[in-house]
Amino acid sequence: MSLINLLRRKFRTVLFTTPSHGGKFFIVNKFRQFYKYDISETDVHKPQAALAAAQERAAGIYGTKYTYFLTNGSTSGVIAAVLACTKPGDKVWIEKDAHPCHLNAVTLAGCEAVYEKTPDIKVQIVTRPTYEGFVSKLERTSGVFLIADEAHGALYPFSDRLPESAVKVADFTVQSLHKTAGGLNPTALLHSNCDIDPGAALAMINTTSPSYPLLASIEANVNFLNSKRGRAKIEELIDNCLPFNSPNDDPTKILIRSDIPTPGIEDEKDNGEYKLFLCGIGTDAKKLERLKRVVKSPRKGL
Repeated sequence: MSLINLLRRKFRTVLFTTPSHGGKFFIVNKFRQFYKYDISETDVHKPQAALAAAQERAAGIYGTKYTYFLTNGSTSGVIAAVLACTKPGDKVWIEKDAHPCHLNAVTLAGCEAVYEKTPDIKVQIVTRPTYEGFVSKLERTSGVFLIADEAHGALYPFSDRLPESAVKVADFTVQSLHKTAGGLNPTALLHSNCDIDPGAALAMINTTSPSYPLLASIEANVNFLNSKRGRAKIEELIDNCLPFNSPNDDPTKILIRSDIPTPGIEDEKDNGEYKLFLCGIGTDAKKLERLKRVVKSPRKGL
């Protein structure tokens, strides 16, 4: 049984268990449906088997040895990957401008962060793609574990018109579903394509009371991306983004010169040279046409 179907089932057993709202008491009425499906590891629900099966199916979709659903963002995936493949004192190469979780992971593992490639490093963590959508070639070094922070590349495995996903090359790959793939904050994935199962490392940093509505949303998210409808949606997104001709490797990360005003539209990031307009599953043609009009005629704007 999938997590999605498990949450749809009706249970008549009277529960005196967590969560204490019991699926019927809604403090925030707008989240009524979320409360209804917010279950725990009770004898009635037994969601662990459904979760394990969902993750195994996801591994089949991505072609990995292990795939884990994350409800604490890609940050937890990076930390777990480092914990899984290091021992205290190991040297881990990270980029100088890396996301803070890279250094935090090294610190938590009791390892040493280095910023230059040396023969004695045990792990290297690369960010691919960059925030702005530039994608470097992944290079393996014998005897060194490769962790790819592919937080902004969750769509890559589902289109040949996007850069090749790191899941095909890296030992561990982390992807944020919530950034571009339509997922809820802070859903993400951790993939392992080496002989190390990062499950034990994840257990050390994760809560023992995970959000099953969020986990079920991950299952649905992965199924959608892999579906005919989902893949068509990704191709449509790429088609709508291509006319912007951004100077990067990922067309869904639109870069527009910082000196071009975009009134009424908020960018994801402005690095002083380019403004980044982040596009994903939820970016429709109407929204992109609006951006195009503003860029062509910034004074008229909307």
